[in-house]
Amino acid sequence: MRVATGLVLLGLGAATPALAQPEPGDVRAGQRLATTWCANCHQIAVGGPGSANDAAPPFPAVAQMVSTTSMSLRVFLQSPHGNMPDYRLSREQIDDVVAYILSLRR
Repeated sequence: MRVATGLVLLGLGAATPALAQPEPGDVRAGQRLATTWCANCHQIAVGGPGSANDAAPPFPAVAQMVSTTSMSLRVFLQSPHGNMPDYRLSREQIDDVVAYILSLRR
């Protein structure tokens, strides 16, 4: 019984560093990308530059959605959308934009 408990605790300890790893991406670089490419259609910050129209939700509103996660943003940014330009972002650029959007959470 002690051996089994020890192995479980050891396994939990080994999993902890993987959970503690920071998300990739540079918030400032993501903000620059958003200002350059996304602000034509989206409001990219509260009271910030960009259009706030119904077709393109404001980034702060996207950040507050329960369904918004790092993974969901990555999938969205890598999938073509009929009413959104196909910018073909690199993995690093996606990391940066995701980091920026998630930084807008209150």
